[in-house]
Amino acid sequence: MRHIAKLMTASAFTALMATTVLADTPKDTVVMAKQIDDIITLDPAEAFEFSGVEVGANVYDKLIGVDLAKNNELVGELAEKWTVSEDNLTYTFKLRPGVKFHSGNALTAADVVYSFQRAVTLNKSPGFILTQFGLNKDTVLEKVKAVDDLTVQVVVSKPYAPTFFLNCLTSGVASIVDSKLVKANEKDGDFGNGWLKLNSAGSGAYKVRAYRPNEQYALDANETWYKGAPKNKRVIVRHVAEPASQRLLLEKGDIDMARNLSKDQLAAVKDKADIQIVQGDKGYILYLGLNQKNPNLAKPEVREALKWLVDYSAIEKNIVEGTYKHHESFLPKGFLGAITDKPYTFDPAKAKELLAKAGLKDGFTVTMDVRSVNPITDIAQAIQSSWGQAGIKLELIPGDGKQTLTKYRARTHDIYIGQWGPDYLDPHTNAETFAINENNGEDAKSKTLAWRNAWDIPDMTKSTQAAVLETDAAKRKTEYEGIQRDHQKVSPFVIMFQQVEVTAERKNVKGWVIGPSSDTNFYWPIAKN
Repeated sequence: MRHIAKLMTASAFTALMATTVLADTPKDTVVMAKQIDDIITLDPAEAFEFSGVEVGANVYDKLIGVDLAKNNELVGELAEKWTVSEDNLTYTFKLRPGVKFHSGNALTAADVVYSFQRAVTLNKSPGFILTQFGLNKDTVLEKVKAVDDLTVQVVVSKPYAPTFFLNCLTSGVASIVDSKLVKANEKDGDFGNGWLKLNSAGSGAYKVRAYRPNEQYALDANETWYKGAPKNKRVIVRHVAEPASQRLLLEKGDIDMARNLSKDQLAAVKDKADIQIVQGDKGYILYLGLNQKNPNLAKPEVREALKWLVDYSAIEKNIVEGTYKHHESFLPKGFLGAITDKPYTFDPAKAKELLAKAGLKDGFTVTMDVRSVNPITDIAQAIQSSWGQAGIKLELIPGDGKQTLTKYRARTHDIYIGQWGPDYLDPHTNAETFAINENNGEDAKSKTLAWRNAWDIPDMTKSTQAAVLETDAAKRKTEYEGIQRDHQKVSPFVIMFQQVEVTAERKNVKGWVIGPSSDTNFYWPIAKN
């Protein structure tokens, strides 16, 4: 990690830290407590964790965005308007004139081309969102071109439903970076990736003032943002892992917003006169990933048995009530094609029968990588207990968000418990990652969740890929419903819950709206009285 002095002066750092410990936070500053140990980088071409993506959504603009007040309608951001060719292969975007990056550099079509080029060339975890359209390091400059300073043309490889491609452009990996600033900070051909881990080069509502991994980040408002200055001058987000600590800080007035309160903490503050609760349905799915490299987990009977060994109702009632709802399919409520089927309940006897068929009547030993935050730890412990009733000895391996994700992405886990959130508001976002694995080899270009769990599914991959080419919404809906029902029966995913995101905040805070994804949690409307 580079020394923090490279990010800010010593005096500014002292002032920043002072704002995080005093009660009665400054009127022009919003202070949040949140679990942000999952951040690996602030580079929008690489960030693929909930917290990192949320930072990017507030620092960078994209060509296309969504209007939360209009049922997530697609709207222009940096693209003032766009057209689609009759064959659904060519998209032409007219850029908004007069936009400037935080550096003062003017936004041009060259910045858009460079942003796409670096994203697909680096091809980090979210890179597949763009490479699936036939963009890669060899083709990107042929398929993404600056027609003039304010016009960009993108050619895709197949006639996808236009809403699918446009929804993909609302994801963090499609953020537009300041090409001049990033190029000035490139090192050894890394497209500025090393520098952008701790810095920003955007045009959005905020710019990064300082980021200290596993501690906090501070964002300063962009007073010249094309949408108008944010309603606060600074946002500071502190990493506070324990919900009880978040509650204490909120009650004392040391923070304005607590983002991760548990069921018990929410119950304790909901009736307090100076605190209010804000809720929003989140597209986040809480699931277990079962690595098919483990010979026991690769047995179909074992995969099914583990789904019968989760006490969904007890976990919802006793651990996550009010913050998660029982949900067993990969598309969250609110998405085209989402289903409400819940085929599994807690049934140890049925699970034991299946384990016996698999030749494991006495159970087996297996490990689970667990992020050391609540409610993940509590849920994992509940599963450990219920699995024990069938003779399965589950060893929990704790770690922070970065550690567990890194191991998961390398496919060196047995079982991973975690969340998956939509990258854009189209059903393919989850269908692709849960039900497509084009290449199960270690050298795969597209490393979906199916790939991470070494699940080789050529037939399901073809069916899911076909669904995204269907332009008739009704037919497409039916296709996704069928894929999910097949997936529930055979997949190495134990899908358990959909999140209801809840924030407890001081009553002098106004304007916070929780969107369906990390890309739609916007800080700029937040104001303090």
